[in-house]
Amino acid sequence: MHRRRSVLRVVLLSFSIQLSPAASLVVRQPLLSPSRSSQLNRSPLDNNANIANIRGGSAALKVANDDMTASKSTPPPQPSLKDLFNFALPCLGLWISGPLLSLVDTASVGLTAKPGMGAAELGALGPATTFIDGSTYLFAFLNVATTNLYASALAKNADDEEKAKRATDAVVRTAAKIALICGFGITALLFLKGKFLLSLYVGEASKQIVGPATEYVHIRALSLPTSLLAGVLQAALLGAKDSVTPLVAVFASTIVNVLGDGALVFFLKWGTAGAAIATTAAQYAGTLALWGPAKNKLFTKSTPEQRAENKVTSKDFLSFAAPVLTLILGKLAAFGVMTHVAAALPGEAALASHQIVLSLFFFLSPFLEVISQTAQTFLPQYYVEKSEAFDSEAQALAARLLRLGVTVGGAIALLAASIPRFFPFILTNDAVVQASVRPLALPLFLGGLLTAPVAVSEGVLLARRELKYLASVYVLSTIIFPFGLFKLKAGGGPVSNVWYGFVFFQMFRAACFTGKLWGRPMVAKLAAKLGLKKKVMPETNN
Repeated sequence: MHRRRSVLRVVLLSFSIQLSPAASLVVRQPLLSPSRSSQLNRSPLDNNANIANIRGGSAALKVANDDMTASKSTPPPQPSLKDLFNFALPCLGLWISGPLLSLVDTASVGLTAKPGMGAAELGALGPATTFIDGSTYLFAFLNVATTNLYASALAKNADDEEKAKRATDAVVRTAAKIALICGFGITALLFLKGKFLLSLYVGEASKQIVGPATEYVHIRALSLPTSLLAGVLQAALLGAKDSVTPLVAVFASTIVNVLGDGALVFFLKWGTAGAAIATTAAQYAGTLALWGPAKNKLFTKSTPEQRAENKVTSKDFLSFAAPVLTLILGKLAAFGVMTHVAAALPGEAALASHQIVLSLFFFLSPFLEVISQTAQTFLPQYYVEKSEAFDSEAQALAARLLRLGVTVGGAIALLAASIPRFFPFILTNDAVVQASVRPLALPLFLGGLLTAPVAVSEGVLLARRELKYLASVYVLSTIIFPFGLFKLKAGGGPVSNVWYGFVFFQMFRAACFTGKLWGRPMVAKLAAKLGLKKKVMPETNN
């Protein structure tokens, strides 16, 4: 029986995380003009067949082919810093909404807890929020698939606006149906088995928090169908180059959450249950604000014959599941093990301080993940052709994004780490938790700083479609990382060691990703400076 419970507990680690939506894993289509997009989606035979009809015969065909060759040999111009910011800032508003709602819940519960109860209240909130947000993040592949299938449908029907609307309508309808089915399914699972799963997850050392954590999970589970639906609608709108409508929905949900926490947590003192009700109401409000404009923009009327012609099946979506889920589960396992070990350490303050730092880390992550998304959006246009000119432009843009990421990462990590170090009273009124969270400031800063090269490099590798390499790194790190943390759990070490373990986890991933992208060029430059460059042997004619 003990062995069965241990196995189930390890399995549960894959369902426990509090991350921003998977936007960081979205593989976007390149930003192309309609003419260039249609050119790239035609086959060379189609181009030649059209050119052959031009008066002038083979001479005209040769000139046209020469023009095409010339145009392909010139890569697109580098996006300016203004172009990058114009894209990144609206996306940042979208991705920061989820962590912001959880951070508001953490602050509200921590500041309104009864004297001496802050650690218990925050301790219950930690596993509960990771369960709910992990359940949502587990289905992030739906967002990835929606964006890609939507963009592909637009590109294939770029010359016919009506056909494009019907094709994209089919994508959104299928995405919405799958999202609602998955949402109701996971809601039923959490209602039936939520308490049992939470008790396995937190272990015997923290069994006193299972009650309030289960109450929070049951309330938040009611919003999961609408959360998954909102996710695919946002993904489709972003695929349609509309970032304003999702921002309006995010603003609406944030306002409702802040007002709800103020009324239910601060005024009525309902604790974790009040925070759960406020966040659930906020998610409903955001989905309602999104539904009206999305319905007008994404859906269109069509006949049964037209729908059959543009039918999109669930298999089309599930084809994205395997590679993306590997990346997701790698992140799920890492943060799940961290929370599991923190819950097993002696003292309620350990889990409470871990929850505070975890919320802060997930708040700073979108600032770096948005640069990863920028890489996935702007880089693919330089991978449409294998040539030195295109490769040079791609490397230059990737290096610019890495420098930008490290700069932003350092600044935002310093800001986030200053809160537990100097201003812990902003998030909790418990003196014991305030003292416990201060040592976590340094590993939070280091972990946030190392996230910059990880996120940017991950975005570049996704743009290059190197999913197998990404998956292999996540699988390897996911196998290695838990061993050290489980040793810490057995020894009952301080919770700060959990976060130093995370620092090494990020360092390993940063070394693997940046080494894959920039390792060979750096070695070649170093070898050239040291005079170790291989001599070029003259070619011989056989």
